[in-house]
Amino acid sequence: MPVSTCPDCGKRLFHENEVTLKVQGTIHSKFCRKKEGETHSYMHRDPQHMQTFDPERENDSTGAPILKK
Repeated sequence: MPVSTCPDCGKRLFHENEVTLKVQGTIHSKFCRKKEGETHSYMHRDPQHMQTFDPERENDSTGAPILKK
């Protein structure tokens, strides 16, 4: 079974299909935290900014808020 190890964080990725393993590695590289326990990631959101990015979609068609705060 093909195996790949992340050079930054040491996470071991494995899959039967080498093409799928490459895809997993690419995705992992975008979301890798570099060090165990770090809070930085590709999708990091600043805790000070909790407003909805799209104010038009903040509520559903009945006016109820979509996201819980």
